Amino acid sequence: MIARRLLLLPVTLLAIFAIAITLAWALPGNPLENPEGRQPPPEVQAAMKAQYNLDNFWRFSGSYLESVTGVRYARDASSGVLAAQREAARAAGLPPPKRPIFDFGPSLQYRDQRVNEIIFDALPVSITLGLFAIVIALGIGLCAGVLGALRPGGVLDTLTLAVSLVGISVPSFVVGTGLLLVFCVWLGALPVGVWNPPSSLLLPALTLSLPYAAYIARLTRMGMIEALDSDYVRTARAKGAPAWRVCLVHALKNAFLPVLQYLGPATAMAMTGSFVVEVVFAVPGLGQHFVNAVQNKDLFLLLGVVLTFSTMLVLMNLVVDVLSMWVDPRVR
Repeated sequence: MIARRLLLLPVTLLAIFAIAITLAWALPGNPLENPEGRQPPPEVQAAMKAQYNLDNFWRFSGSYLESVTGVRYARDASSGVLAAQREAARAAGLPPPKRPIFDFGPSLQYRDQRVNEIIFDALPVSITLGLFAIVIALGIGLCAGVLGALRPGGVLDTLTLAVSLVGISVPSFVVGTGLLLVFCVWLGALPVGVWNPPSSLLLPALTLSLPYAAYIARLTRMGMIEALDSDYVRTARAKGAPAWRVCLVHALKNAFLPVLQYLGPATAMAMTGSFVVEVVFAVPGLGQHFVNAVQNKDLFLLLGVVLTFSTMLVLMNLVVDVLSMWVDPRVR
């Protein structure tokens, strides 16, 4: 199963690439003539279009696919092009050129920056924020789900469902603005408008975690209600196992399986950033670059972010499937 998924991974990414590049190319506007972005002279625009095949969809697709898959790097390395470039730079007294194996190309929006550099700088911020948010969501969601399942229909269960509904329904910018107002403006306990972790990490992570925590709470509650009514739990109680052990060891292990399957796409989505949260809290993550790339039709940056997100999503789903087999052998 795992080997088959690994073999299908490049096929999946290729299908995502085909859809993404078609939609990105169909966006209206010219990235080199954006009044709010770079405005190179006409002769420079013509040279850039010719160099990066921006005037032909099929040539651009083939050229970009060679670049991001490492085919061009391998071809240049085997033909001696890379060695010749390094030798020419050494003869001119310049540092050797840096060429990544998987090259996402130059940014059409940010001058003298390549997409690899932008992703390399922004992705660790988004990953840190996303992982912290998922940890908070797990803590809140599991506790709320377990407490709600102990007495279905009770006051605590109703309160848990109500809070979960609010967490899913209230937009992130409302929650984020409220947290900023309380903790940064009124109390002055945390910085505002700056990115200075770890102090500036708490509020955006909490804001980002609430929708995930709500889903985890509902999944945990449903799984726990079913597990607590199962035969093996009744057997454990009959043998005199403590109530906390029955709940946390016997029931929660099986109730956690739907949560684990949900964590795959949730973690990937959280780690690739949320534009709303990043804007509200001035987080220099990947989400802002994605939206800016769409607005400015920065094809290289847009495709680079999409492929990065897609790769993370596919890999996280694979990791979750492996963990599911370990948690519940019946999945095998």
